[in-house]
Amino acid sequence: MKLSEIVRELEAVALTKEDCLEREITRCAGSDLMSDVLARPTEGILLLTGLTSIQTVRTAKIAGVAAVVFVRGKTPPPETVALAKAERLPVFASPLSLFVCCGRLHARGMTGLDGRR
Repeated sequence: MKLSEIVRELEAVALTKEDCLEREITRCAGSDLMSDVLARPTEGILLLTGLTSIQTVRTAKIAGVAAVVFVRGKTPPPETVALAKAERLPVFASPLSLFVCCGRLHARGMTGLDGRR
């Protein structure tokens, strides 16, 4: 699924201005525990999280995450967005819950980290 389609499906708004909306993403993960993100193969995934701290961006970069969507209407602090911009990590904000975001993406064919539907 293209990142532009994901953004539309999740009713998300861009917090960074990257030219990556045509990027294909096939897997996603939902977690507020960054240790779980680091413990799994996450290269190229979409990360859905309610954790808006700067550590989310740092963890995403280390783990090779393709993009981050902050859920539950949370807005990250300016330093989190600034680091995402500096690292060229696309970040978005969705008003929807983590559960609803995961459900919508699953219904559109996106798989989880283990690749199963």
